[in-house]
Amino acid sequence: MKPAAGTFRVAVKDHVMVAHSLRGAVFGPAQRLHGATYEVITEYATPQLDASGIVLDIGLCHQLLGEVLAPLRFQNLDDLPAFAGANTTTEFLAQWVHAQLAARLRGRFTGGLRVTLEESRVAWASFEGPVA
Repeated sequence: MKPAAGTFRVAVKDHVMVAHSLRGAVFGPAQRLHGATYEVITEYATPQLDASGIVLDIGLCHQLLGEVLAPLRFQNLDDLPAFAGANTTTEFLAQWVHAQLAARLRGRFTGGLRVTLEESRVAWASFEGPVA
């Protein structure tokens, strides 16, 4: 039986608490220093399962996400050299997490990765692209 065309996905999530301020009048009161707790959801996608019958090992996904988020936990992003001059919007942070994970996955996974940062139950932003 030929498998149906489609995409397999596996997802893991974690959260991170940070402080930051945003530049630009569009951000109103968020221009001042404030805290944010992001639910970080990572989704790995591929059209074919690997030899073990999985998209990617869930344990590895959790481990790598924890490594990426560790330097951000309970930090003021405005003070981190990695973000000097950056406006650390939710969209920017989703892309940054994606880049960090993609660098760790090169040679281990060739599919797609979507990173979503939920700032509340009604607002979130994502970045999606290939790992390779």
